[in-house]
Amino acid sequence: METQERILTKAHELFMRYGLRSVSMDEIANHLGMSKKTIYQFYTDKDALVEGAIDIEIQRSKKDCVCTRDQSENAIHEIFLALDMVQEMLKHMNPSLMFDLEKYHPKAYKQFLEHKNKFFLEIIRTNLEWGIKEGLYREDINIELLTRFRLVTMFLMFDTLNFPITKFSPGQVITEITDNFLYGLATSKGQKLIQKYKQQRLKK
Repeated sequence: METQERILTKAHELFMRYGLRSVSMDEIANHLGMSKKTIYQFYTDKDALVEGAIDIEIQRSKKDCVCTRDQSENAIHEIFLALDMVQEMLKHMNPSLMFDLEKYHPKAYKQFLEHKNKFFLEIIRTNLEWGIKEGLYREDINIELLTRFRLVTMFLMFDTLNFPITKFSPGQVITEITDNFLYGLATSKGQKLIQKYKQQRLKK
């Protein structure tokens, strides 16, 4: 198990740094100082390694989201903490990873989609309900529609066709989209909190 974990940990690290397509089984073996034959004793092919690496990210994202919820003062604060979490993740993630996942590893991509469409959807819906209850979000919003809207727009930061990396960093895209999403939702009480948290971020 120790060897299997070491292989997956290294593959995950390389995939996150360089993207999925550009990392070969040979390179993983070289970084580990072992033969490909040893890797194949534990993982049948690169797809199996990618699936394992994506599962690491899914479990990490679940843990981080729960932690963020527990640390939040209110619904708006939760979104700002989540934004910080995403910005930190982007520092260690190659922008091509999502494109590679969808195009070259359909089984692992399906894994990710299930996580996105169940777990993230519920996190967003719960945040909207919380914000309305606190009087921070407008009562007249369509929760179901805006939950789905938020889910779709969150991943536009990986859409390098419409937001080319030469013009917009993924961090810029998600920050701008989140700002506009929040201001569209917020009551006057909520807008004061948005300003407060934006000021805190600027000071950091």
